[in-house]
Amino acid sequence: MDSLQGIRVYCAVVEGGSFAAAAAKLKLSRAMVSKHVMQLEDRLQTRLLHRTTRSLSLTEAGAEFHERASQILADLEAAEQLARSSTSEPRGTLRINAPTSFATAHIATHIAEFLALYPELNVDISLSDRFVDPIEEGYDLTIRITTKLPESTLIARSLAPCKMVVCASPAYFAANGEPESPDDLAQHNCLSYSMSAMEDKWDFVGPYGRRYVVTVAGRVRSNSGDLLRSAIVGGSGVMLLPSFIVGEDLKAGRLKAVLMGYRAAERTIYAVYPSRKHLSAKVRALVEFLETKYGAKPYWDDWLDAYRPAAVSS
Repeated sequence: MDSLQGIRVYCAVVEGGSFAAAAAKLKLSRAMVSKHVMQLEDRLQTRLLHRTTRSLSLTEAGAEFHERASQILADLEAAEQLARSSTSEPRGTLRINAPTSFATAHIATHIAEFLALYPELNVDISLSDRFVDPIEEGYDLTIRITTKLPESTLIARSLAPCKMVVCASPAYFAANGEPESPDDLAQHNCLSYSMSAMEDKWDFVGPYGRRYVVTVAGRVRSNSGDLLRSAIVGGSGVMLLPSFIVGEDLKAGRLKAVLMGYRAAERTIYAVYPSRKHLSAKVRALVEFLETKYGAKPYWDDWLDAYRPAAVSS
């Protein structure tokens, strides 16, 4: 028999004062209650109760065992309640891993609002631009930006699209001219993002379905999207960057987008977590919060409202 159930039955007998009271409380037969207690005594190799036809009393060992066992059962019940509440009330520490540029610009700015909604929740955020497996590295949730996630048992929920934009400062284009087709990029100083598998090959699809894979080169290379953004704002050259990095600069006119009739491979911003089953309340709360903040047309793409496409040749 289940030893834990035997302890529960024994404590019910002691607290109810009789086998009959314990049987009624636990919805067991009196014979089954007696069997549980006898098997517990056999396992412990000690008598816990003095039984007579008219009375029931504890042995010294039985009294000591009841004191410890009742506390253990209370602690276990509290632990079960805490575990159950974790799927209904966001609390504890939420461990997140996210790409550096995205987290700095679009997660950090919303943390205060998120924590105000959930006062029993703390947030621990680590930044990394590589793919992170939340199970292997102990995260509740990761944010990943990619064209395609690797095959796995992880759950991925789309938070927002991630447009890729070719852009440079107006001063750079004034001095060097604007590319009219992707092939023209070979004549420009194109900065490289070293964390991309396609850092020196930019891939586009034209308005008539033609694919362009352009080999680019330039004098600046970095593993930081934020550094590259600052470099092109300063006039260093042309860069293919996510709109979540350069959206504000495009809206303010510090940068200008070109080749808008040619579509670079669009990424998706995902929330990735271990399991949909028994999803913790803290993970669900963050995913739903970020969905309301971003969505199919995220705020960093507001600059597109003022964009007027030019005619594009095939």
